[in-house]
Amino acid sequence: MLFGATIGDIVGSRFEAHDYKGKDFEFYNYEDRFTDDTVMTMAGYDACVEIKEKNYTDSTDIENCFRDAMVRWGHEYQDVGYGGRFCEWLFSEDHQPYGSLGNGSAMRVSPIGWLFNYIEEVEKFAEHSANPTHNHPEGVKGAKAAAVAIFLARTTHDKHKIKKYIRSLGYKLHRCGAVRPKYKFDVSCQGTIPVAIESFLESRSFEDAVRNAISMGGDSDTIGAITGAIAEAYYGVPDELKNGCKAYLDDKILSIIK
Repeated sequence: MLFGATIGDIVGSRFEAHDYKGKDFEFYNYEDRFTDDTVMTMAGYDACVEIKEKNYTDSTDIENCFRDAMVRWGHEYQDVGYGGRFCEWLFSEDHQPYGSLGNGSAMRVSPIGWLFNYIEEVEKFAEHSANPTHNHPEGVKGAKAAAVAIFLARTTHDKHKIKKYIRSLGYKLHRCGAVRPKYKFDVSCQGTIPVAIESFLESRSFEDAVRNAISMGGDSDTIGAITGAIAEAYYGVPDELKNGCKAYLDDKILSIIK
């Protein structure tokens, strides 16, 4: 269930800030690697499992669980391309939230879309997962958008319902072909979520969704991770792409991803 985000991250990694505005690229390449998107997704999975096992209900306990998992994984995987402010937070002494509206809150929420079974739960835990770092309304909204899109793709397989929900949050969706030529590097949720969602909505398969996302340019690994996570929930992932992905992962991540 975490292949989608991981594959999108890996395939997008070599194109981050090196735009290729086409879909005819080699899918896997020797330059590819997993980045912070994958590592923080695994941290989110660890936190979700602990929250469910210990039946946490208090907001502070839940947010501390997400925070501690991110710190734990972040310290173990240090050279994976963290953003500057997140890196400062990661190696600070008190790990106080810093009001980010960046797309880091959205890139790491796929476990929430998979592991919780009601939309209200998904929204709640997406917000809790964002708050340790991205406690800005736009950061929280981006986390909810990505997590609920995954949840709706998994439970309804209805693109119209996903589009309706995303628009209800105030995001405007435009065709990829209209946005692609002028789209530039943008790490905000406002600049990432619409592009990632539309890349999925216009797709015909899992691979096509990831190719759409990467072809937009910009923060390609994060756009790929978000789009890939939604596309996995909707289409599934072909075995050959799963096997290709495994070649880039270490034993710890392989023990989680499935």
